[in-house]
Amino acid sequence: MRFADYFDAFNRCDDAALVREFWTEDCVMDSAGRTIRGHDELLAFLNWAHDGVREIMRPQHVMEQGDRIFAEIDMDFVATRDRPDFVFGPLKQGEYLTVKFFAFYRTVGGKVAHLKTMTWPVNDRVSKPEPRLGPSLEQRQAFYDYVKAFSDARFDVFPQYYTEGVTCQIGPRTLVGRQGIVDFYKVMFERVREHITVHKLIVDEGGMCAHITSRFTAVEDATDFEPMPLAKGATIGGPLYVIYALRDGKICSITASRTKPFEAMPAPQTY
Repeated sequence: MRFADYFDAFNRCDDAALVREFWTEDCVMDSAGRTIRGHDELLAFLNWAHDGVREIMRPQHVMEQGDRIFAEIDMDFVATRDRPDFVFGPLKQGEYLTVKFFAFYRTVGGKVAHLKTMTWPVNDRVSKPEPRLGPSLEQRQAFYDYVKAFSDARFDVFPQYYTEGVTCQIGPRTLVGRQGIVDFYKVMFERVREHITVHKLIVDEGGMCAHITSRFTAVEDATDFEPMPLAKGATIGGPLYVIYALRDGKICSITASRTKPFEAMPAPQTY
């Protein structure tokens, strides 16, 4: 087994595929105070550990010889929902912490048969996490976390993805600064909620281009809403192309372009 293949699969966050493809049926995992045996127990443990938390493996040093692998790994744990009871410490949606792991793997037939792990204290002697947004698998997933937080009106979460001086172009209006965006959407979301669905995402180090559908649903009458008045319960929307420029892994500007006029459409199930 190549460890690079294993951690690539681990970071895809498909625990069932990981267990099926990379662990023997009679596998054993030993950690402090816990021994897990076999596929069923391992998958149940991973489902529990990753309930509301995305775990990202960042190997620092790996030694491979025959059927033995030793790895020093910095593990980032990112909350996809509030987890006040998380085993390494309470997390709110969008927050993360890092734990250094030392792991010894014994493989049989190219799959993990036995894993032993130990950990350092949270955030102790860990490497710096990669920037929040960017082209890697984990950074792309962080963008979807941002979209969900925005659609859920999590004002304690989605502004974390912006630089302080971010700008946002909405038609003829330009919102300036993180607080300027928050202030605008706090007022808007009292009457009209926006839900974003991402269809296509293209990313490099400097920015992201997303093809999205944006739906606006009136939770109260919004007779002065742009681009058209909305009665309570009405939904309009349509496709957009949105350019997000990045600086140090955060959004520094947002520019949206409409491909056709908004029209009436079914409300998303979120509402």
